Amino acid sequence: MSELDEAYMREAIELARTGMQQGDGGPFGCVIVKGGKVIGRGQNKVTSTNDPTAHAEVVAIREACEHLNDFQLTGCTLYASCEPCPMCLGAIYWARPDRLVFACTRQDAASVGFDDQLIYDELPLPPDKRRIPMTSLLRSEGRMVLNEWSLKEDKTPY
Repeated sequence: MSELDEAYMREAIELARTGMQQGDGGPFGCVIVKGGKVIGRGQNKVTSTNDPTAHAEVVAIREACEHLNDFQLTGCTLYASCEPCPMCLGAIYWARPDRLVFACTRQDAASVGFDDQLIYDELPLPPDKRRIPMTSLLRSEGRMVLNEWSLKEDKTPY
């Protein structure tokens, strides 16, 4: 890790502190960098926006993608004040940055009440064994749309 990595991580940590102190949400911040320039910043805004997806990483990814006018973060490094939760980790994989650097671990977050272990435990289970009841309905109709996508000649793959 370099001094620049440390500087960007400190910015992510400060975003976490600022958002928490302002009452925006939990103590999480994120900075996304490309070519030595910050192109996305985010702090947790779950409680201030009533949006359970407004985690720092998702907020920063949205801003960075808008800045780049692209849905992928190729060539970017994402600095998160904490190891991303399963939702954010999924968003990060979809965005495809080159690298992820984080400060606190998920165990650190769990020690102050942000425990994602339930989600990690639920993921490997078949849908009918999860805590939230899940049922497949109209699968054949849904598959028709998927098949139409596979045949669509002007699609943008991702």
